[in-house]
Amino acid sequence: MLHFAPSVYYAYKSRPLSRRSVEDAELKLLIMKIWEENFRCYGAEKLWRQLQRDGVSAGRDRVARLMRELGICGVVRGKPKRTTVPARNQQRPEDLVRRHFQAPAPNRLWVADITYVRTQAGFAYVAFVIDAFARMIVGWAVSASLRADLALAALEMALFSRRGQDLSHLVHHSDRGVQYLSIRYTERLAQEQAVISVGSKGDSYDNALAETVNGLYKAELVHNFGPWRDAAHLERGTAAWASWWGKGRLHSYCGWVPPAEAEAAFWAAQVGTYDKAA
Repeated sequence: MLHFAPSVYYAYKSRPLSRRSVEDAELKLLIMKIWEENFRCYGAEKLWRQLQRDGVSAGRDRVARLMRELGICGVVRGKPKRTTVPARNQQRPEDLVRRHFQAPAPNRLWVADITYVRTQAGFAYVAFVIDAFARMIVGWAVSASLRADLALAALEMALFSRRGQDLSHLVHHSDRGVQYLSIRYTERLAQEQAVISVGSKGDSYDNALAETVNGLYKAELVHNFGPWRDAAHLERGTAAWASWWGKGRLHSYCGWVPPAEAEAAFWAAQVGTYDKAA
């Protein structure tokens, strides 16, 4: 065992921190701030990319190391569970998507699904409508009961959020749940001239994009910030999470930008193309 003279020990203890240590300490503050602002769900990859967007130069491995020192990590998405009840055998719309969840522009393909959350007051149910182009959540609703109006409320929010936009080329895709094949729901889509598509196999792969969003919702909000008192408590949390998902969360599918930014870039490019043509 090594022994040091007292003068050597105190000289070591009084030595100022190295530049690297000071920079690490400053970077830890930024990492913790970004992690907190993004629902405590970002892992090293997204934290590193957000730092780059903010003009902070730091290696990915360094970010991962500092996260370990801080004792923080990203969330892990669990296996999603299905909640919609399949409709009885009847004539159903065709599957127009066939597991190809991509769209050339906004308002070309929306996918919808319902998931559930256990609260202290019982189960709450959450419906989402997602635009496949940039994974934007265009509509959502929370209810204490699994009723047909839940899906319709999410659809109405989606239609309101896209008011004034052309929906004449829209395909609306869902599973075979009775909520999505109800008369009121299908008539509302018909009013907007949207084409209805329904998964043909009746499994999660036929609506994989919506299932993915459900899983991330559970991992990033529900499990990360629970327990939830009741549906009203969950609704407030869902509002904050859905807003962050669209305006703040980095999505690898969109080139590591938020969906709202990806859509804005698309529309700006269309204006530029129009101006050149004119």
